[in-house]
Amino acid sequence: MQHRIDSHQHFWKYNPDIHGWIDATMHKIQRDFLPEDLQPLLTQNHFSGCVAVQADQTEKETEFLLALAEEHNFIKGVVGWVNLLDEKVAERLNYFSTEQKLKGFRHVVQGEPDGFMLREDFRRGIAAIKEFDYTYDILIFHHQLPDAISLVTHLPSQPFVLDHIAKPNLKTRDIAKWKTDIKELAKADNVLCKVSGMVTEAHWDRWTADDIKPCLDVVFENFTADRIMFGSDWPVCNVAAHYNQVVSTIQDYIAQLPQAEQEQVWFKNAQAFYNLDR
Repeated sequence: MQHRIDSHQHFWKYNPDIHGWIDATMHKIQRDFLPEDLQPLLTQNHFSGCVAVQADQTEKETEFLLALAEEHNFIKGVVGWVNLLDEKVAERLNYFSTEQKLKGFRHVVQGEPDGFMLREDFRRGIAAIKEFDYTYDILIFHHQLPDAISLVTHLPSQPFVLDHIAKPNLKTRDIAKWKTDIKELAKADNVLCKVSGMVTEAHWDRWTADDIKPCLDVVFENFTADRIMFGSDWPVCNVAAHYNQVVSTIQDYIAQLPQAEQEQVWFKNAQAFYNLDR
């Protein structure tokens, strides 16, 4: 297969003040990661493009990613950041609306207190992005899934995608509550799911595909291949795995699926969800 889209990766010029979440345990990624670093990995693994996702909560980050996408055609789309809590968020969305490669927005809700997604101002911000036909990436920890279920059912016409399968606890393998909540979230047909960011939730130095398989089983059973897309979470994945390992883990898992369903996971769902140029 020569056509794949990596629906979730990041670029940054490393700055310890901006990227404070990259702590000493993640020293492998305490450096710059730019398009010239990713492109060879995409080529090796038969990817024709990627979606660059925000890693810093500033409009400057959105501008930075859009500038990279302008320079590099393989960056097919950008998921940026705006202040969704701002009463004048529509003005900022209008400002960005001429940027053809800007496909959606994300807020790092995993860093917010429980109940953040229930806030009226946050929901008003999400409703505003719908008016501009933007998508929204849900970045949360597994214990925040009930709030996410409330959000997506409250806004049934907004396209959502769940990042990193909501970060179940793969170290303890205590996934019973996560499994129940994923089943509930998947009932909302306006939500897709990225199989991404899993290796960093397992033991970094000794994870195996068997650690991840139970979660993949749950995701594929509930979302099905119609609503799942591949994401590497590069370069964050580097703390636990090489890019090629991340790809091969999913490749081996979906080898059991019909070719048409594999194509949905590798590129068709991302292409349709983010309205990527073909």
